[in-house]
Amino acid sequence: MLQDILVTGLVNSGVYALLAVGFSLIFGVARIVNIAHTAFYMLAAYCFYALLVKGGLGFALAGAIAVAAVTALSVLCYRLVIEPVREHEAAVLIATIALALIFQELMLLFFGGSYLGIPSTLEGMVRVFGVSIPYQRLLILVVAALMLTAVWFLLYRTRLGLAIRATANDLEVANLMGMNVHRVAMATVAISVALAAVAGVVVAPVFVVDPFMWLAPLVTMLAIVVLGGLGSMKGSLIGALIIGYVEAITVFAVPAGAYLKGAVALLIMVVVLLVRPEGLFGVAFEEER
Repeated sequence: MLQDILVTGLVNSGVYALLAVGFSLIFGVARIVNIAHTAFYMLAAYCFYALLVKGGLGFALAGAIAVAAVTALSVLCYRLVIEPVREHEAAVLIATIALALIFQELMLLFFGGSYLGIPSTLEGMVRVFGVSIPYQRLLILVVAALMLTAVWFLLYRTRLGLAIRATANDLEVANLMGMNVHRVAMATVAISVALAAVAGVVVAPVFVVDPFMWLAPLVTMLAIVVLGGLGSMKGSLIGALIIGYVEAITVFAVPAGAYLKGAVALLIMVVVLLVRPEGLFGVAFEEER
C-alpha cells in the first residue's frame, strides 16, 4: 500500500501542479481568479478526443493541435470577455464562471453527456519501487516535469519571464517603467491555459472524458492554491504535492476513500483559511507585495 501511495500520489501531483501553477501565474500577474481554468482543461481533453478518435490523427499531432487551439481560444476569451471588466473583481469572477458553464453546455450539446474513452496511446508497464506503472501514467509525470521545468526557464531565463515577474511583483511600477502590462497579461493567460491544456491531453487516455470533468479538479486546484498561497508558484507546486499525497492516502487507506478525496481537499482548504489565510508562501496583505 505504501508503494502504491508513493507512486499514485506523485502522478496525481504532477497533474495538479500543472493546473495550480498556471492558475497562480495568471492571478499573480493580472489578479484574475479564473474559475474557467479547469474548463479549458476539459476542452483540451475533448479536442484531443475529437482529433485522435474521430479525426484519426496521431497522438503527438492531435495533442499539439489541441493545446494550440485551446490556448488560442483562451486568448480570444481574455480579449473579449475578461479584459473589458478586468478592473472589477466580482465581474471577472462572474464572467469566468459563465465561460466555464458555456463550455460545459457546448460539450453536452456536441458530444452528449456520456463518458468517452480514449484508447491508451502507450502500451506496457514499468516497475518502480516494486509497483507496476503503466507507461501512460508515467507519461503524465514526465510531461508534467518537462512543462514545469520549461515554465521555470521561461520565468527566470528570458526577457518575457522578467516582464512577467516584474508585473506580478508590482503592476503599477511595471506600467510606469514602460512595460506593456496588457500584453504581458495576455501572454501569461496563454502560458497558464497551455499548462492546463497539456494536463487535459495527457490525462484524457487515463481517465474518462465528460462535460463535468472540470469540476473536481477545480475544487482540488483551489485547495492547492489556498494551501500554497494565492499567487505563489512555489506554494502551488508544494501544495500540489501535499494534496496529491493526501488524496492518495485517503483513497488507499480509508474505506470508500475515492468518494471522500474531494471532501478532504476542501477540509484542508478550510483549515488553512482559518489558521493561515495567506497560505504557506503567500502574503498577508496585498499592500505587502
